[in-house]
Amino acid sequence: MDQRPAAAAVRSKARSATSQAALFGALAALVIVTALTAVSVGAYPVTLSDLLALMVGRAPADPQAATVVQSIRLPRVLAALALGACLAAAGSVFQQIFRNPLVSPDILGVSAGAGLGAVLGIFLSLPVPGIQFLAFAGGLGAVFCVMAIAGVVRRQDTILVLVLSGVVIGALAGSATSLIKVLADPYDQLPAITFWLLGSLAAIHANDMTAALPVAACAMIPLILLRWKVDVLAMGDEEACALGVDTRRIRLILILAATLITASVVSFAGVVGWVGLIIPHCARMLVGPGFARLLPTAILLGAIFMIIVDTIARSIAATEVPLGILTSVIGAPVFVFLMARGRNAWS
Repeated sequence: MDQRPAAAAVRSKARSATSQAALFGALAALVIVTALTAVSVGAYPVTLSDLLALMVGRAPADPQAATVVQSIRLPRVLAALALGACLAAAGSVFQQIFRNPLVSPDILGVSAGAGLGAVLGIFLSLPVPGIQFLAFAGGLGAVFCVMAIAGVVRRQDTILVLVLSGVVIGALAGSATSLIKVLADPYDQLPAITFWLLGSLAAIHANDMTAALPVAACAMIPLILLRWKVDVLAMGDEEACALGVDTRRIRLILILAATLITASVVSFAGVVGWVGLIIPHCARMLVGPGFARLLPTAILLGAIFMIIVDTIARSIAATEVPLGILTSVIGAPVFVFLMARGRNAWS
């Protein structure tokens, strides 16, 4: 029996695994380089020698550099890294399980619900932890409402019901947010509400992430453990059921996990769009649709993208530009390019 085809397949698989490992290594290195560059760039520049001294635990030549890096820059860069990674991961999950390239973490009203919770917290003059808690609760509440509607409206097309329910809940949350903005103090509360809804890491502190990031990390575990079943779900419910996958239960777990990830980062960063939409597309162009490869690639690309965007936001002008504006300005043309590049696959 000729063993050459089998040997060729093994060699091809080995080359593929090696190239993927090289890609992941290059992206991880790029994350580190981008983060170190972001830490050193800003209104108060930090020299490379001072940054290296801080990394090895020595006192820098500039005594102000330690305060700038440790108290301001480093927490912000880490927050941007987590924000981009989490939104990209959630977007990848939603696009796979809904089998729709236009789906993003906003699809189930997560961002709108979190925005409503945060706006309510600002309106009630709550401290920052209270605002974050209400934002987190609002995101989860929106998804639970969507799931409840989908449970009442039983139809064959479960995905369509979920998407339409998300549109309805998002619209209601947006209307409630607008009502609170009308009632808010125009000199104190309204500017804070507007700035938060546009997304920003300007006032981030290390303590702001202590509650959110562990939740996001725990919610990432089901995505990793179920990464093979995500690909099966992307084949359609009939094919997945034929292969023995409980589509309803797996989809519910994945949706809740992706919602927890999104709500946790939105609670401290505000509403930041486009990241969960365009980054999964870019990752898919690099490694293909397999979720086991797509998820880590999207996480790394999202982290790089968000660090760069946040660095531009605080460096491009004397007044900081909200993240939501920059992600829209960058994301819209990139998405048009991706649509043009993949026009045959979209038809």
